[in-house]
Amino acid sequence: MSSSPLASVLFVCVHNAGRSQMAAGFLHHLAGDRIEVRSAGSVPGDQVNPSAVEAMKEVGIDIADAKPKILTTEAVQASDYVITMGCGDACPVFPGKKYLDWALEDPAGKGVEAVRPIRDEIKTRIEALIAEIDTEHRRGD
Repeated sequence: MSSSPLASVLFVCVHNAGRSQMAAGFLHHLAGDRIEVRSAGSVPGDQVNPSAVEAMKEVGIDIADAKPKILTTEAVQASDYVITMGCGDACPVFPGKKYLDWALEDPAGKGVEAVRPIRDEIKTRIEALIAEIDTEHRRGD
């Protein structure tokens, strides 16, 4: 078995404090080292949203130590998939990358009850993404 990942995925949202951190947490948890995971924000927040941390803890995934990071051109260039979650035009576009825009509600300022459905939608999308990456890898894409 090869030790290099099948693909590299970058999740981008404005503050890199909620949606992108939950997505990165799910992808790392569900795919392990098979898929390289990055996340970043166009205007990173000071910390990961506590409601997002709590909602993820409820499903056994700890993102408490995650730190919001600034979106860099290098991170985009190093990724096969770039998944934006409401960062608008702030995300640089490069040929040869697969861009997906996930329209997800922003959990900023919401309690854990309001974050749970966002978390569950992200998990569903992550499971579909993993299946897509596995399928493309099997095809030799």
